[in-house]
Amino acid sequence: MSLNETKELSQIVDETILPMEHSGGDGWSILHGDTLQIIRAFKPQVFDALITDPPYASGGWKPSEKNRTTNQKYSSMDPKNALPDFDGDNRDQRSWTRWMAEWLSDARKACRPGAPVCLFIDWRQLPSMTDALQWAGWTWRGIAVWDKPSGRPQRGRFRQQAEFIVWGSNGKMPLERNVGCLPGVFRQANPANRIHVTEKPLQLMRDVVQICTPGGRILDPFAGSGTTVLAAVQEGYEAVGIELTDAYFQLGTQRVEQALETQK
Repeated sequence: MSLNETKELSQIVDETILPMEHSGGDGWSILHGDTLQIIRAFKPQVFDALITDPPYASGGWKPSEKNRTTNQKYSSMDPKNALPDFDGDNRDQRSWTRWMAEWLSDARKACRPGAPVCLFIDWRQLPSMTDALQWAGWTWRGIAVWDKPSGRPQRGRFRQQAEFIVWGSNGKMPLERNVGCLPGVFRQANPANRIHVTEKPLQLMRDVVQICTPGGRILDPFAGSGTTVLAAVQEGYEAVGIELTDAYFQLGTQRVEQALETQK
């Protein structure tokens, strides 16, 4: 399935890898598989931005805590109503940092010079994230904040209401890019009817993708529920996502298809 009528997936992916299982429509595609494998198949310098919410491998300090399911770590839903768990969230800190650096290095090769990168993360893995970004050859440029007004209160402690966006660029990032000044703090509540355990608000992602030059192509290596892909298309960009977990490949595809069909 093509990104649109004129730009085939074969223009950005090594043809020896195709056909892989994928879905898509006008201006977007989601590829089903392991990011480490698929990302190496992209041709050089075909993306204008990398924006993603990778597995945090967080949710505790002890192995017994880290090895819980993603629902147990990140959701307070009744188990009867639990959303599907997702893959890749049980690495310890050293292996997670190595894994992050590995796919970020390959992703940088697929991005054009000056392309921005935005990576969501929590406080536990924030130092490791900034290390991995730089080890992979990206230029680290700062941190933005997602302010969650409904964050979990803890008596005698600060409210857990912030996640972070580690951002940078593929080398120099010219100031004359046709992009305005984005805020350093984004205040958005968690989605009310989410379909993914760690789903980000659609409006948050519509704001964040605007770091990309107008009309550019955005890569999301961990597409999940399709929020970044959907936000990118709604803001006038092309988008390519990758999703490993079977359930979320299907759910994310359906969500993007239905949302874009409703807009017509």
